[in-house]
Amino acid sequence: HKAKVEAMTLDLASLQSVQHFAEAFKSKNVPLHILICNAAIFGVPWCLTEDGLESTFQVNHLGHFYLVQLLDDVLRRSSPARVVVLSSESHRFTEIKDSSGKLDFSLLSPSKKEYWAMLAYNRSKLCNILFSNGLNRRLSPLGVTSNAVHPGNMIYSSIHRSWWVYTLLFTLARPFTKSM
Repeated sequence: HKAKVEAMTLDLASLQSVQHFAEAFKSKNVPLHILICNAAIFGVPWCLTEDGLESTFQVNHLGHFYLVQLLDDVLRRSSPARVVVLSSESHRFTEIKDSSGKLDFSLLSPSKKEYWAMLAYNRSKLCNILFSNGLNRRLSPLGVTSNAVHPGNMIYSSIHRSWWVYTLLFTLARPFTKSM
């Protein structure tokens, strides 16, 4: 009942926007006890952001990663603090390593020829999980915890709106998904 919540906007498809947001937030000189990284795109056609990266990777993962890095000092000063990263069960259906077991950066921001929307989404969500786990290992001794969570299918969203096939699949699967 005493919480103060303020909304600020930023564009995760622009690293410059993320940086401006972080600077504006820091200028307020207020604590940050919880940061929820929830924005995502799904099933969008291949395109590059103004930063030259594939949009699903940048919006779903890299923008959040950069934001948390820029606000790292604020989170530490605000301890106890928490970062919640919304991921997806779809992270289980992909890999980001090459055949020798090394991280393959070309899979994270693929060329148009190598792009498949569902795989791009899955990979971005795997990156969310790995990031959250690493963040928790690094910052939890300092009073900042990080958790990656799958939001479930209880609340309908239009994340699948980019292609009618995804809309059909989501509609057909909905009666068989878990909910409260």
